[in-house]
Amino acid sequence: MRLTRQTNYAMRILMYCAANEGRLSRVPEIAAAYTVSELFLFKILQPLVEAKLVETVRGRNGGVRLAKPADQISLFDVVRVTEESFAMAECFENDAAECPLVDSCGLNSALREALNAFFEVLARYTIADLVAARPNMRDLLGLHFPEPSALAS
Repeated sequence: MRLTRQTNYAMRILMYCAANEGRLSRVPEIAAAYTVSELFLFKILQPLVEAKLVETVRGRNGGVRLAKPADQISLFDVVRVTEESFAMAECFENDAAECPLVDSCGLNSALREALNAFFEVLARYTIADLVAARPNMRDLLGLHFPEPSALAS
């Protein structure tokens, strides 16, 4: 199974916001970090906002931030919002009735089991896990100001 570019960048937006915890993330900064267009990111943000994974703050100093803690946003949550179809074969789609084996084929069952296993693995990982896996993520993304936890000390 191949995830779409939209899903890839949705994960990246969420990772950026998680690494930038305690501050608003601005779309131009996210776009620069990933060398992608702002317009493309705005299109991806819409379903993330609708799913309450990200919230926006309007105004001159506005931006985006996670709508809930990064450890409460699973990769499955993101994939479910950003992917349109999980059809791995034609028999997953509506026109499966054209296949004479539709009611007795083992392929459909095997692919459905594989897809469920894929979803189970995605559900075990969170955006926080992805950020924690790269201790230098803030540097890689160009976030060069103190972390909120360092400011509290």
